[in-house]
Amino acid sequence: MFPFLLIVLLSLSWRTSASAQPAQEFLHCLSLRFHNSSSFAKLVYTQHNSSYSSVLKSSAQSLRFTTPSTPTPLAIVTPLHAPHIQAAVHCCRKHGLQVRTRSGGHDFEGLSYTTAYKVPFVVIDLVNLRSVQVNVEKATVWVESGATIGEFVGVLQQKKTENN
Repeated sequence: MFPFLLIVLLSLSWRTSASAQPAQEFLHCLSLRFHNSSSFAKLVYTQHNSSYSSVLKSSAQSLRFTTPSTPTPLAIVTPLHAPHIQAAVHCCRKHGLQVRTRSGGHDFEGLSYTTAYKVPFVVIDLVNLRSVQVNVEKATVWVESGATIGEFVGVLQQKKTENN
């Protein structure tokens, strides 16, 4: 009985340390690819950050995906620029992590901030990439993927009011 228990305990400790390893390797990779270390600290959230839970739940449209049994990401990256996104995707691929992309809050299925599979993943939250640019002369609109529908409609209404 004792050898069996010892084997079980050793396998559990190995599994725990192995699951922590990808997170540390990912964060190290990401820190090397972010050119400004102060921006790294402000843009990357792990379960060790006090803001992690609120950032994770910030755009959850369905509370059924925020239960304690729901799988959570190893990290949440909130990029300011395209190179931040590229760095996060590169480091996820390099370390075998799945990527979930969250944008604008219109994910009622919860696919952007959780997973049905028991695999490690990272959320790239595009909340900081939310500009809406309207070019009336060319009749075009450029909407970054972090913008909400309310922000989009608000800018369109503002432009309509300005042009009347």
